[in-house]
Amino acid sequence: MKFGYARVSTREQSLNRQIDALTTAGCEKIFKEKVSGAKSDRLELRLLQSQLRAGDTVVIDKLDRLGRSLKDLIAIVSTLEERGVSFISLQDNIDTSTASGKLIFHIFASLAEFERDLIRERTHAGLSAARARGRKGGRPKGLSDKAKRTAITAETLYKSGEHTIKEICEQLSISKPTLYSYLRSRNVSIASS
Repeated sequence: MKFGYARVSTREQSLNRQIDALTTAGCEKIFKEKVSGAKSDRLELRLLQSQLRAGDTVVIDKLDRLGRSLKDLIAIVSTLEERGVSFISLQDNIDTSTASGKLIFHIFASLAEFERDLIRERTHAGLSAARARGRKGGRPKGLSDKAKRTAITAETLYKSGEHTIKEICEQLSISKPTLYSYLRSRNVSIASS
């Protein structure tokens, strides 16, 4: 069975052109969605995926209608492929039921993987160069000067015994875990509650 998927990002946009193209392509059922592609949880896309069986085909008008990013698109199409479902993008001339369509899609996947590897290599090279210059990556150890002053105030309030943990946190505009972290940094023994 041929399933269509049409999506626009806002309620004001029309799905008509996509629906016409999917109908012309022979889609028997079309899932329509008016939601941003940046949303990972798209109800109609999930419904479509739940109805797919081996031998089915998913048809879209353009690649950007299905995935939020190349990585997301590759993940979706790879899942379809594993389930024995073909994928067609009309405007991009991709049809994974054909050898050339699979090749084009796998080139996209390879380029995405290549890009991830390049980013990883550059990150490692940058960290190595920084280490060679005596710099270390990551957050600096210890508290900032402002945090040290807050930790001293927290210690004073805590040791006075006149305030609850909640009151200290509210007064200093910090969370309970941050308060405990500050107290530990001051070597304050924390009573179990």
